[in-house]
Amino acid sequence: MPPLRDVIARYGLNASKALGQNFLFDSQLLARIARVPGDLAGAEVLEVGPGPGGLTRALLAAGARVTAIERDRRCIPALAELGAAFPGRLEVIEGDATAIDARALFTSAPHIVSNLPYNVGTALLVGWLSAEWRPWWQSLTLMFQREVAERIVAPVGGDAYGRLAVLAQWRASARIAMPVHRSAFTPPPKVMSAVVHLVPEEAPEGVRLATLERLTAAAFGQRRKMLRQSLRGVPGAIEATEAEGIDPTRRAETVSVAEFVAVARRLDEGRG
Repeated sequence: MPPLRDVIARYGLNASKALGQNFLFDSQLLARIARVPGDLAGAEVLEVGPGPGGLTRALLAAGARVTAIERDRRCIPALAELGAAFPGRLEVIEGDATAIDARALFTSAPHIVSNLPYNVGTALLVGWLSAEWRPWWQSLTLMFQREVAERIVAPVGGDAYGRLAVLAQWRASARIAMPVHRSAFTPPPKVMSAVVHLVPEEAPEGVRLATLERLTAAAFGQRRKMLRQSLRGVPGAIEATEAEGIDPTRRAETVSVAEFVAVARRLDEGRG
C-alpha cells in the first residue's frame, strides 16, 4: 500500500471541519489502537468515519473483516483502493452512521473500533449503550475528545462524573486505553484526545434503562442542588432514595452508579 499521505494527496482529501474530521497518519499509533480490543484475526469490526482509511489499514493488518460507514463520498475511492488490497475483507457503506441500522449489517457481534467524528461521537456512543442488553456488539474502542473520555470513565465524586458515566458504567466496564496528543492529528484539533474501551457486562436485574435515564436526568440536571430538590419531579424518587438509605441532602455527584441503580430498581418495583 502507498503511504496514507500520498493517498490523501492523490484524492485531494483535506479534512472537513463540517464533518468533524481529523486524520491520523502514525501507523504505530494506529496499530496500537487496533490492538486494544484484543486479537482481531478473523473478527468482524464496525468502523464509523474511516475517512481515507488510516485506522482501517491497521484493522485489516490485524486480520479483521471490516465494515466501514463513511459519510464523505470523497473518501470512497481511497477506501475502494484499500479494499482491493485486502480482497473480501472490507465492505464500505456510504451514508450517515446516525441514520443507519448498523446492527442489521452483522450476523455476529462485531467489535466497534472508530476514530469517531467529534460532532457525532457522543450521540453514537449513547445509542450503542442504549441497545438491549447484552448488546449486539462485543466491545467499543472509540476515540473521543479527552474531556468526553474522562466523563465516560469518571469515578463518583469528581467534576466529570455525571449522566454519561452512569449510563456507560451501570452495565459495562469502561477505561481509558491511551491518551492521544493533539499533534498526532492532521489538522491538529484544539483539544487533546483519548481512546476509550468499553466491554459489556451483565445488566443489573429489575432495572429499566428508561427509569435510570429519567432519574439521572433529574439528578444531574440540577447537580448542585440536594437530591430532595433535584428529584422532586420524579414521582417516588425521593422516597426510593430514602428507602435505600441515601441521605436526600446529598448531591448527585456523590451518588454512586450502584446507588442510582438501586434507586431505579426500587422505582421499577414500585411501578409493579
